[in-house]
Amino acid sequence: MKHPFAAILPPYVAGLLAAWGWMDLGWPPLAWLFGAAMGVAAWTLTQARWRQLSLSLLLFLAGWVNLAWRVTPLAPDDLRLQLGAAVKLASLRGVLVDSPTFRVTEKHLSPHPLPATNSPPVLEDQEIDPATYHTLATLKVSSIQISNRWRQASGLVLLTAPFRLADSFQHGCAVEVMGAIQPPPGPAAEGLFDYQAYLKWQGIYYQLRTDTPGDWKWIAPPPGGPPWVDRFFKWAQHTLAQGLPCEDEPLRLLWALTLGWKTALTQEVSEPFMRTGTMHVFAVSGLHIVLIAGVFVSLLRVFQMPRAYCGGIVIPLIWFYTGASGWQASAIRSTLMMTIVIGGWSLRRPGNLLNSLGAAGFLLLVYEPQQLFQASFQLSFFVVLSMGLLMPSLEARAQRCLQGDPLLPPHLRPGWRRLAEKPWRWFAMSLATSLGAWLGSLPIIAYYFHLLTPISLLANLVIVPLSSFALACNLGSLVCGAWLPGASGLFNNSAWLWMWLLVRLNHWLAELPGAFFYVPAPSWADFAAYYILVFGLFGAGWWASRGRKWLVFGFALYASWCGLRLYEARATTRIEVLALPGGDAILVSQPGHRLLIDGGNERAVHRLTRPLLAARGVNRLSQLVITHGDVRHFGGAPTLSADFKPRQIFVSPTRFRSPEYRHCLETWETIGGLLHPVAAGDSLGSWEVLHPQREDRFPLADDSPLVLRTAIFGTTVLLCSDLSPDGQNTLLERRPDLRADLVISGVPARGEPLTEAFLDRVRPRSIILNTAYYPAAEQAKPALRERLERRGIPVFYTCDEGSVTVEIRKAGWRLRAMNGRRIEGKAGSSSP
Repeated sequence: MKHPFAAILPPYVAGLLAAWGWMDLGWPPLAWLFGAAMGVAAWTLTQARWRQLSLSLLLFLAGWVNLAWRVTPLAPDDLRLQLGAAVKLASLRGVLVDSPTFRVTEKHLSPHPLPATNSPPVLEDQEIDPATYHTLATLKVSSIQISNRWRQASGLVLLTAPFRLADSFQHGCAVEVMGAIQPPPGPAAEGLFDYQAYLKWQGIYYQLRTDTPGDWKWIAPPPGGPPWVDRFFKWAQHTLAQGLPCEDEPLRLLWALTLGWKTALTQEVSEPFMRTGTMHVFAVSGLHIVLIAGVFVSLLRVFQMPRAYCGGIVIPLIWFYTGASGWQASAIRSTLMMTIVIGGWSLRRPGNLLNSLGAAGFLLLVYEPQQLFQASFQLSFFVVLSMGLLMPSLEARAQRCLQGDPLLPPHLRPGWRRLAEKPWRWFAMSLATSLGAWLGSLPIIAYYFHLLTPISLLANLVIVPLSSFALACNLGSLVCGAWLPGASGLFNNSAWLWMWLLVRLNHWLAELPGAFFYVPAPSWADFAAYYILVFGLFGAGWWASRGRKWLVFGFALYASWCGLRLYEARATTRIEVLALPGGDAILVSQPGHRLLIDGGNERAVHRLTRPLLAARGVNRLSQLVITHGDVRHFGGAPTLSADFKPRQIFVSPTRFRSPEYRHCLETWETIGGLLHPVAAGDSLGSWEVLHPQREDRFPLADDSPLVLRTAIFGTTVLLCSDLSPDGQNTLLERRPDLRADLVISGVPARGEPLTEAFLDRVRPRSIILNTAYYPAAEQAKPALRERLERRGIPVFYTCDEGSVTVEIRKAGWRLRAMNGRRIEGKAGSSSP
């Protein structure tokens, strides 16, 4: 068989996918699965006639069993069997699985001098507010204390702290930690990042939050002293900083590039690389391993070292580098595959990329099947797979484009053509490689990051060579660091220059028009259709095979399904109410039109509102509405205006006292046709403005927010913002026709929302109350909850139930919250 591992992997992966699909339904008992697998194994050994079929079935069951027994709580002291989903105060004892890592959340990190000692150059606590640190660590639990009683426990728990831990907390040390333990948070809204699922595929089902350094107690050091990985990392950081005047962004990114130091990759630093599709250069992965292996193999071959000895030296070296960079999953995958490739080359076996990929993937998924559901594994696998399948065809096409007149002797070709032939050939081959990798990763990046990055075809041609030069200089610095410090400084300055160029070029590329687009996540049918089409167009002879008619038939079905999906989208209006820690953010999505109401403060925009807009594929807002001058509602509006460039911004006619609000208005007024004050009687498309009037002058901001109402397919929606009792009374005096099916309201700073008189006039069928536990003014007080409960109206509190999505169709409306609660109703009962 030409590709044995490529044939073994698909049925095994199918078993993993089957186990994943049955996970929420409750799979058969493990004893049944083991019994079925043993029966099929016996059948495979005794029956030669159907051995190929039975072997595939055995691999399928092996994948199912392997995933099932790893995620099923089998131990009686498993934390999942002891804790449940409620928040509990607890103390944990156990061993740190890895050394704690920290993130710096401050946007601007000012350079400061490097220390002159041998300690690693790190950020000084006195120069940055400790609140900007966020520490993460994983604890392998041995016991837990709840209600002053210790008991045995097992499982992994993610520990978090809003400060940086002391260096004494290292991988392998025993600790006792106290805090609030609960399952990690799920997605903040439909389609956003699911942190709970992300940790689940790493075997982590609980998160313990600590508040102060006093919550951490060091018990015992790691056996054998500090881990060699930590010692090497500190030495390498210090070595790579020699000869440089200060710790700045290029140096931090060099640490990230060479050592996998994630602290440097803050959101502000990472975003331009995400937008150009070049973030992969900072993951210790195939690029690093191939470069290191290539450098050492070339050096050893210069000294005429036999292949077998080259492999025996290089393979341990790349595994040492993988360990020194923290045993990152991407590095392990790349190193395993490179081990297979170098091992085959050393033994003079013919190389086969697809078979090596299948072998590496099979071994990894046998050892850790949860990796199949991690974005990094999927990206690595599909990029290499697409390059293996597409590169022969792409290279052949590039060769045809570069081929000159075959009848013209080489010495008669123009001199400029002979000089340009090699650079053009390099450019064409590099572009083909970049195109193959981009095509392979495109739908996965769209699914996880909601990005389409056409600029990455060009960016990778520049950024990858620059990162390779920087990495090579850093490797030279590390090699010389122990014996030639002066040479190490020369290498470091050269690496700094390459990184400085890389950052500047990447920023320029990210700002080009059309460099990137936000796109909604593709469905599974989109994935299948895309890869079949790409491999069919660029692969070797797929369209000429006997399955051509079936492919055409399948794409006809897919096109019909896409048409039904488009019709469904055009017949549906979605209103998404985000659960923010204070303030409002409401996205109204109609065919060809996106309206955002408020958006929250700056922190909420970065964490929730902007990711939601990206997940919905919004590249430009149709309209942005600022209801009133409360910073919790409009504080992030400048960022939204800069990133999503709304065509129109609507504000209340009231001149609020907030200086920040007035500054925003002054900025928008300088852009002609952007800012539009609206008052009662005006309309924003299908939305009618009910309050305030232009001549109104109220003492409080919550007295005069914009109140909007619309009727969609016979369902009436009323948006009240933080309308105070005085504002409600004014609206009742002016508008007798306030009936609405659905009411969306916030909580005013003074008084209660939705007074009894107001509800009597509106008579809603359901209420969405945008509340928060902090600040106190945004809380839904017990008296308010009791009053609304007495009316018998379904009320959704976003602080309890998460973000709420409203879907309105001709047949009626449907509300669903992130905690799973759903209600629905028919349209037409209360339309004005």
